[in-house]
Amino acid sequence: MTLSHVLLDLDGTLTDPKQGITRCIEYALQQMGVGHQQASLDWCIGPPLIESFEILLNTTDKPALEQALAYYRERFSDVGLYENAIYPEVAIGLHRLLQKGFKLYLATSKPQVYAQRILAHFDVADYFSGVYGSELSGERTHKTDLIAYLLQQENMQAESAMMVGDRKHDIIGARNNGIRTIAVTYGYGSSEELIPEQPAYLCNSFSTVVRLLLDQRRSYMG
Repeated sequence: MTLSHVLLDLDGTLTDPKQGITRCIEYALQQMGVGHQQASLDWCIGPPLIESFEILLNTTDKPALEQALAYYRERFSDVGLYENAIYPEVAIGLHRLLQKGFKLYLATSKPQVYAQRILAHFDVADYFSGVYGSELSGERTHKTDLIAYLLQQENMQAESAMMVGDRKHDIIGARNNGIRTIAVTYGYGSSEELIPEQPAYLCNSFSTVVRLLLDQRRSYMG
């Protein structure tokens, strides 16, 4: 089957959201009356935020976690959303993939309403045939569920797709749905995190991802 669909993670794959995410987490913790001991909050970029707050607050108490998430969104929806930067080569790379006949889909654990605003902010929303994210209620925050939903909604065959992401959650979620993966090492997942999950490919830049996808498509088409 021809490789024709590309599923792309957002944070750490298309954009660098470090400033916005970490500042909003710090704001939420301050509002909750606690601090954090970690030298870096980079590990919070990518996984579902509720899981990060479980660790940061050392609790599984649902009301406390939901309150922390509400404080996070209080700052993120107006400020943190735009404390973000698109990676070099992404816009031109997306354009090239589109020109070569690929259909592009965003697959992010971030709430879909925020993801759509971020793509529009960086003027790349029109490159995507579909934007899939979680719900503010918490549905589809896990990549396995999100990708399964995307495949169902788009009536897409897993064999026709490739997932591109920077964290193990992207690789695991795609693999659980029968989709091959490209792991990128310029984001927030280290090689030590990614390699054990056995992605089909590792790439150190988005331009390399684009070249690889084009080569794969040529090989599929003979």
